[in-house]
Amino acid sequence: MWQCPKCGREFKNTNQDHYCNKINEVDEYISKQPEEVQGLLREIRETIHSASPNAIEKMSWQMPTFWQGENLIHFAAFKKHISIFPGGEATAVFAQRLVGYKTSKGTIQFPLNKPIDFALIADITRWRVAQVEGKI
Repeated sequence: MWQCPKCGREFKNTNQDHYCNKINEVDEYISKQPEEVQGLLREIRETIHSASPNAIEKMSWQMPTFWQGENLIHFAAFKKHISIFPGGEATAVFAQRLVGYKTSKGTIQFPLNKPIDFALIADITRWRVAQVEGKI
């Protein structure tokens, strides 16, 4: 186990990335990311907001989250990718469009060295809204 010298939290991996202090605002989360990623995060945020205009923006699990009666979708930055977390069914429903992306149950990774498919993120978000509203 590795213990962060700043906050004292213990992790399985040495020098694991984490936030020592709780982040309460999406703007704060984005501002703490590397400069070259901040614009992408703002564009993902706007894409999700446009596709889910009734959703409330909040922080959940230390990630920016859009909520509409339940968590619709989270997004987060990592060293080599940005992930969205639309829930387990999305990766199966959008499997054909996700070919070439790393996915796991409920997670889709967009590598930072390739263009991000904002239309795909919008379509997944609209699908999640329809799912939450009981339309599918």
